[in-house]
Amino acid sequence: MWFFARKGSSGFSSSSTAEEVTHGIDGSGLTAIITGASSGIGTETARVLALRGVHVIMGVRNISAGKNVKEAIVKKIPSAKVEAMELDLSSIASVRKFASDFKSSGLPLNILINNAGIMATPFLLSKDNIELQFATNHIGHFLLTNQLLDIMKKTAQKNKREGRILNVASQAHRMTYRDGIRFNRINGPSGYSSFRAYGQSKLANVLHAKELAKKLKEDGANITANSLHPGLIATNLFRNIGPLNGLVNVLGRLMPKNVQQGAATTCYVALHPQVTGISGEYFSDSNLAKTSSLGRDDELAKKLWDFSMNLVNK
Repeated sequence: MWFFARKGSSGFSSSSTAEEVTHGIDGSGLTAIITGASSGIGTETARVLALRGVHVIMGVRNISAGKNVKEAIVKKIPSAKVEAMELDLSSIASVRKFASDFKSSGLPLNILINNAGIMATPFLLSKDNIELQFATNHIGHFLLTNQLLDIMKKTAQKNKREGRILNVASQAHRMTYRDGIRFNRINGPSGYSSFRAYGQSKLANVLHAKELAKKLKEDGANITANSLHPGLIATNLFRNIGPLNGLVNVLGRLMPKNVQQGAATTCYVALHPQVTGISGEYFSDSNLAKTSSLGRDDELAKKLWDFSMNLVNK
């Protein structure tokens, strides 16, 4: 939509595509992990990064779908280096296995894109008895990031190239519960709202990146951590919303962004030189943006980090 296309200081806008924001960038020699790459903006992110020469590892729950995406990318880009590995972010055991298998591969890791997510599910608990949206959207990515930090630090040190960690959050982080994170009732059905629980998990994505950036700076690691809003896109995130899913499919062309535009901010933050050295920030439309007041709360970010650490180490 032309009226959303105002360019920001980066020179890009909401109408910019992933290919446009990475035009002329050489990603050869880089290795990236992208979760949830078997559909939607995850697939487009994988394709564009591969197009720019990045070795892409897709962490996918459905390995068959992941292999189909790999074949489709390689068919269009014969030189692409793409692999699919099984990863169920709602399972702590699966996350640990994925990280272990990746580390056993001997591959370096420059970029970690925590992209996968579910939205507005009815109240459900994961295999680890954690509310499903919080488990999948935040806890799985929190653990995965922690499990891969050492190899990212070693890669950055060896290659003298900045590592980048991205959490694909959402403007929905503004529509969470009153306290932001329901620490005392995170796994309880009482007062559960499918939309607010989604907002809670997206706020967790923002706060995770914020606190991680702080810790990386303290460690002197050459790695940045940021979160981002991809935009409103008609993807299968809406599959759990019943009748609304059909409406989204019908009105998909009226959404402010298509998938190519939806993947742009992720690809921009992952590869663009303009983002070098920027950490603990939030991006939207391939430009720096501002979070909610809760998203800027240092104490809440620290509390979430400790709370999450306790959950994954139970």
